Amino acid sequence: MPVAIITGASKGLGRALAEALAARGWDLVLDARGAAALAEAARAAAGHGVAVEAVAGDVADAGHRAAVVAAARRLGGVDLLVHNASALGAEPLVRLAGLPLDGLRRALEVNTVAALGLVQEALPLLRAAAAGTVIAVSSDAAAEAYETWGGYGASKAALDHLAAVLAVEEPWLRVWAVDPGDMATGLYAAAVPEDDGPRPAPDAVVPAFLRLLEERPMSGRYGAPALLETR
Repeated sequence: MPVAIITGASKGLGRALAEALAARGWDLVLDARGAAALAEAARAAAGHGVAVEAVAGDVADAGHRAAVVAAARRLGGVDLLVHNASALGAEPLVRLAGLPLDGLRRALEVNTVAALGLVQEALPLLRAAAAGTVIAVSSDAAAEAYETWGGYGASKAALDHLAAVLAVEEPWLRVWAVDPGDMATGLYAAAVPEDDGPRPAPDAVVPAFLRLLEERPMSGRYGAPALLETR
């Protein structure tokens, strides 16, 4: 069976993607900081009859990243690495004039540095896979100048660029930066708590990711709404 690592998998998009892949026969290594919520997500995915390893910890920690990849190695390798874990930098979001620099450092560490660190850790296994794939979960804030989203958007823009360069340097891999679009997630609620407008549930966005895995287009940046519209 193919093996996927998914970070930030205890809730939201990460959990929805984990359950969808498990239903399609993928073995999984799931990461998140909250051990109880992660264990619940792992039990739900394992209900599809696949092997699931839950590794609780902070993806910004190098030792934790090594443990995540070691768990995947025990399952047989790494066919897919999804970096979904994210930090906002401030909750709720604030304008750049008031953005704590430690918050910006945290966003960069989780959203960008940890993503590269995990890729570096997993790269030998990704290279050995028949169809090694990396998905960096991006944001429209990486490409658009939204008020208060500057720190988070900068970290995601850096993630996009790392993904683009990785695709050039590792041409045998598929490397996709994916903007999932608006979703009703805890992250968004923490970012803009006063905005309670209706948004799609994460599981409504998952088919866009599955389409990429099925069709395997060239490495690049993709928007989930466009992938869903042209389905």
